[in-house]
Amino acid sequence: MHLKKILSFAVAALFALSLGACSSAKGPAEQALKSAEDALNAGKADAMKYIPEKVKSAEDALKTAKDAFAKGDYPAATAAAADVTAKVKDFGAAVAAKKTELTKAWEGQSQLLPNMIASIKSRVDVLTKSRKLPANLDKEKFEGAKNGLAEIEKAWGEASSAFKEGGLADALAKAKSVKEKAVEIMTTLGMQVPEAAKG
Repeated sequence: MHLKKILSFAVAALFALSLGACSSAKGPAEQALKSAEDALNAGKADAMKYIPEKVKSAEDALKTAKDAFAKGDYPAATAAAADVTAKVKDFGAAVAAKKTELTKAWEGQSQLLPNMIASIKSRVDVLTKSRKLPANLDKEKFEGAKNGLAEIEKAWGEASSAFKEGGLADALAKAKSVKEKAVEIMTTLGMQVPEAAKG
């Protein structure tokens, strides 16, 4: 009977100790979670424009941390929260690298596309003044090319505005569609498409 009392006391003491350990790990885990979430929210807006896949990875890590915390696995929650913070710290360098890459790509497009548009405009002006269209170009195709020219001039203006406002990815997406349409118009008009536009 005496032994049973000692054993039950020991089990109760161990249980109390484990509870104490859990509660002592809960505070730091809670703090780590809050810091990780605050860091992610602070760095998210700019990063979403350039590195959405890295933002998603950090969001997934935060979810893992929250799930572990909800289950009472505080050490795992703390470790996952630290992973979130580490991922967010990488945002700055990754955003800068992506901006450099996109800016370089934009510079290439901004040299190529205005020249293509000017060449198309010049060709359309010549053909408009001409009494007869070339054999491989009927009136309907020519009207389509003229309308297409107006479209790409407008779209190039929108792409340039997006670039000036810092929307590099949006500017490049618009520039890509301008290039595709410009190549199509040049082909219709029997013009030589620049090598740089073929890629």
